[in-house]
Amino acid sequence: MIDPLRFAGKGRGYMGCVPDMSFEGWAVDEPTFLRVAGEAIAAMEEHQVPYAFIGGIASALHGRPRWTHDVDLFVRPEDAGRALEALGQAGFATQRTDDFWLFKGIKEGVLVDVIFRSTGDLYLDEEMLARASVEDFKGLRFRVVAPEDLVVIKAVVHDEKTPRHWFDALGIIARAEIDWPYLVWRARLARHRVASLLLYALSNDLPVPPSAVRALLETVLEASPSDPPRLLHRKESA
Repeated sequence: MIDPLRFAGKGRGYMGCVPDMSFEGWAVDEPTFLRVAGEAIAAMEEHQVPYAFIGGIASALHGRPRWTHDVDLFVRPEDAGRALEALGQAGFATQRTDDFWLFKGIKEGVLVDVIFRSTGDLYLDEEMLARASVEDFKGLRFRVVAPEDLVVIKAVVHDEKTPRHWFDALGIIARAEIDWPYLVWRARLARHRVASLLLYALSNDLPVPPSAVRALLETVLEASPSDPPRLLHRKESA
């Protein structure tokens, strides 16, 4: 039996004989996780790859506190290859997992997902980059998407197997200062799902302005039946 631990951090060439299951995060202690996450951040910064955190760490910053065992980096499609190369040069084993939306890097059991196409055809565009902020988290300093963008990403990616995304989004609505007109604009490709989320948030007495719900519902009701929300792919872990 191949022991994936032998190959962690050895670079891309070492993974040719390792099963795909080795590209799953392992249970590691917090100091190891934070150190390796810091190395991934440093790799992006050194190679000047535009990125922003999404996933569990971003959710903990903007909303409810929760821990995660992987790092989710959102990059532009044209930068995905450079991001993977940067991780490889930093000692991560890397994998072009799915050319549609996801590459992966792993080091010492810490998984880094390089996501370049999120569920619902959401991309790291110029507006999202401009609204991203630099935040501090347990000694790390990195760029994270704005709360409005994360609410939409989380609402769309939610499904039966990953209910945490829905509740992450509710936690952000409850805690963050939301630019509601921007959230409504960002939700234009996923208006049905986000409208459902905001109605559910209202049913739990969360601070959602009726004008935002009304604006989304109007776009839902005005949409053609042949123009459904675009839920093209599911992100399994965050």
